[in-house]
Amino acid sequence: MSGTLFTDVRVFDGSGAALFPGEVLVRGDRIEAVARGDERLPRDGVVVVEGKGRTLMPGMVEAHGHLTWPTSTERMINTMKPLPIEQHVLVTAQNARITLEAGFTSVYSAGSLGERIEPALRDMIDAGFMPGPRLRASALEKGAEGVLGVPAGHDPTHQRDIPHLRDYIAQKKADGCDTIKFLMSSDEAFQPGGSQTLMYSEEEAQAIGAAACEAGIWLACHAQGAEAVKRALRAGFRAIYHCTYADEEALDLFEAKKEQTFTAPAVGLLWARAYEAQDFGIGPKEAAELGALKGIELGQQVIPEMRKRGIRVLPGGDYGFPYNPHGRNARDLEHFVNLFGFSPTEALVAATKQGGELVGWDVGQVKAGYLADLLLVEGDPTADVRILQDKHNLAAIMKGGQFFKPLCDTGRASA
Repeated sequence: MSGTLFTDVRVFDGSGAALFPGEVLVRGDRIEAVARGDERLPRDGVVVVEGKGRTLMPGMVEAHGHLTWPTSTERMINTMKPLPIEQHVLVTAQNARITLEAGFTSVYSAGSLGERIEPALRDMIDAGFMPGPRLRASALEKGAEGVLGVPAGHDPTHQRDIPHLRDYIAQKKADGCDTIKFLMSSDEAFQPGGSQTLMYSEEEAQAIGAAACEAGIWLACHAQGAEAVKRALRAGFRAIYHCTYADEEALDLFEAKKEQTFTAPAVGLLWARAYEAQDFGIGPKEAAELGALKGIELGQQVIPEMRKRGIRVLPGGDYGFPYNPHGRNARDLEHFVNLFGFSPTEALVAATKQGGELVGWDVGQVKAGYLADLLLVEGDPTADVRILQDKHNLAAIMKGGQFFKPLCDTGRASA
């Protein structure tokens, strides 16, 4: 089997260890071998990619993805409502390609604007019909009736009786979803004081968890208030987003379940809403009303405490809003450094190794046996994560052993 050999690279392997000079051999869709220092790997019959001192690192993982949300760096669409289905499918496919182009080779979905768009997108990407990241697919975010201004009985998507919840989860599994996102709390962006509004009772949360376990599907949720976080943790949710108002009891419970559970605070959206949305009618007053400023302030308290406890806090910034477009995903790493006290290396570990643990694939590390999802980067992101925000610094992007973006200076070694 032919392969690809990366030579003269500095390897960031995703573990948090320092860069090391070396070589990496890829055969098929996986990494076959990693050599350090002066060790040389076999060159027979492989395509040699001379890194010329560039950094070779794992592809990154977007932990809070919304590929159906319309706006990208290539196209601003000033709505957050579903588009005509034909247009929406094409826009979503474009967003998938843009996300991969930004260096994110895997995405964990935090909800969709369509019930079956993401499973179809995932399958088309996996079959090689279109470019895009690996995707843990989801459906519409599910809230509870009567909470978001939807009168009881008027919206079947948001029915909340336990038999319906069980049926809904079974149907999403049948639709091909890998994960389902529930709104365990409301939000200031939905209604004043919404972060403290609970959407599901303890009994309902437990029923959701039991049904998901039976169906073999993962759970994610929007949870701002402390009690919403605790209910999600007790029910076995895998990804618990935001956690803005998590109290000591919630943090204790999260720490006890840290081997099974992850969070992503979506700081990218908060920052954009607080400081970059004036052209969209969101000035300082509106940003405060929407909870953006408070969210950043509380995040600077909660996230460092989570890190001390070993809770995995992952980049994933609610990208897809008109003022927070797809393609800027790598900005989250800079926010983690500047706002939450991560070192550049720690932010990279969160975006690679720990992101791989979230999606449950052999990704996020440069390690023998792992899938060959790799970035060849101009410069040293362990010194400055900002270089990852410029797609021109991504000299090559490989996913599953195939180049999405090849490096120009390659040559075939003699047999």
